[in-house]
Amino acid sequence: MKHTKSSRRTLRAGLIGQIFVAISFAQARNDAPPTSEKVWLPPKLSDYENELAGQRFRESETGLRVSINPRKTYNLAELIDLAERNNPETRVAWERVRQAAAAVGLTESAYYPYLVAAATGGYDRAFLPFPKLRAISKAQPNGDLPNVEVVGGGTLVAQSLLARGELTAKWLLIDFGERDATRAMAREQLMMANVGFNGTHQKIVFDVTDRFYQLGTARQKVMVAQSASDAANTVEQAVQSRIDNGLATQPELLQAQQQSAQSTYDVAASTGAESDARVALMESIGLLPTVQIKIADLEGTSRVADQSDDSIDRLVARALSQRPDLVAKLANVHAKEQEIRKVRAEYYPQLALEAHASETDLEVKVGNSDFFGGDRPTFGAFLTASVPIFDGFGRRYKLDAVEAELHGAENELAGARDAAAREVWKAYTDYKTALKKQEAAEKLLSASKSAFDAVLDSYKHGLSTYPEVVSAERNLSAALATNHDTEAAIFTTQAALALSVGDLARPGPRLVRPPRR
Repeated sequence: MKHTKSSRRTLRAGLIGQIFVAISFAQARNDAPPTSEKVWLPPKLSDYENELAGQRFRESETGLRVSINPRKTYNLAELIDLAERNNPETRVAWERVRQAAAAVGLTESAYYPYLVAAATGGYDRAFLPFPKLRAISKAQPNGDLPNVEVVGGGTLVAQSLLARGELTAKWLLIDFGERDATRAMAREQLMMANVGFNGTHQKIVFDVTDRFYQLGTARQKVMVAQSASDAANTVEQAVQSRIDNGLATQPELLQAQQQSAQSTYDVAASTGAESDARVALMESIGLLPTVQIKIADLEGTSRVADQSDDSIDRLVARALSQRPDLVAKLANVHAKEQEIRKVRAEYYPQLALEAHASETDLEVKVGNSDFFGGDRPTFGAFLTASVPIFDGFGRRYKLDAVEAELHGAENELAGARDAAAREVWKAYTDYKTALKKQEAAEKLLSASKSAFDAVLDSYKHGLSTYPEVVSAERNLSAALATNHDTEAAIFTTQAALALSVGDLARPGPRLVRPPRR
């Protein structure tokens, strides 16, 4: 084996490059803010800001993975579908599941042999001291060597060329369940990620549903404010008509004008609230507020069937058996149990098989001699048993810590079950209360409309006073707003009940294909 000039140049260039990299790292700025009192300009901040301004991102980072038809009016079900496909939270949860699935595969790799291939090649130059000797006595007849002394010396240069290829294998045969426990822990964590993924979808469905009805309520409040403004204008016209006929006073007209101005302000305020509700809905879908999309009104939304016919005990029982957060906490308990099993396995010996095979080519040159040597294969196999004797009580402390984590996980599961039962009870009560409120709100709205019409007609004929008209007008506006609020509350409390039970966006059973004949 000989080294060419080009290979030596390449080696020198590589070493010089490494030196420059090390120098650049040493001179790099790793500064912190010089003081806590003022903001500061970190190094290369402008590079990050320019990258953000340039919007050089992949499609998965832009936040829009669905196409929106600007001429289509989307109902609630279609908005939920958009959110599940576009909201970044679903993709984050999905990537976590993929990561957990890869972790299971990583634990299963411990059951296979571990093979490593390595190659080594190089040149070595060394020298040895070579003494110059002088005899100070003659050899004896009995064969004893003469006495000598060192009077000088030199060096002997040795050069060697080495090339080696090696294959090493290690296979853990027996570990008394440590790998099984590790794999079981990974599977429990995969279950936690899977139900967390489903829980993310349920949360998104609820958020879209809740904000859809909030937007619908905000729209209806705009209509209520506009209706109140129209009523105030009608009252103002009636007062003006009575003044023209000499039947009303100037203060009444000023009060009517004040009421009209207040109604106009209420319209503007309710319009702003509608805009905020729309932005919140777009956020839950994962869309920017600038995206043009038509959203259906509540009038076009079909009434959801009453799903609370079951008793509260049945709802609580169903929630305790299927809620994703409870499933995740139960899987966490199982994972802690497997971790205890893994730690206990560390008390037992491990039996492993190790083997290696290599081919070595060694050429040596001493002084001015020619290179000599050769190539020979080497191989070997070993059965290794390792038994932990003493580790400073590390395993004992580790076992205590894991047992404490298990007890904590069990207590978390018990607390979550109690909290789930309370959430179901509250959601069930809120839903039933919303139904009762709607009946009363409809009666209140009907009575308020009749009262306002009667008082206004009576005022026009001089039989009622202006304060009575204003009071009836305000009562009508309040009744309209209450009626819309109770209608939206029925939908949102019903969605909250389904979420608390775990029925919202619950995955269906897998389809089983019939066997082929």
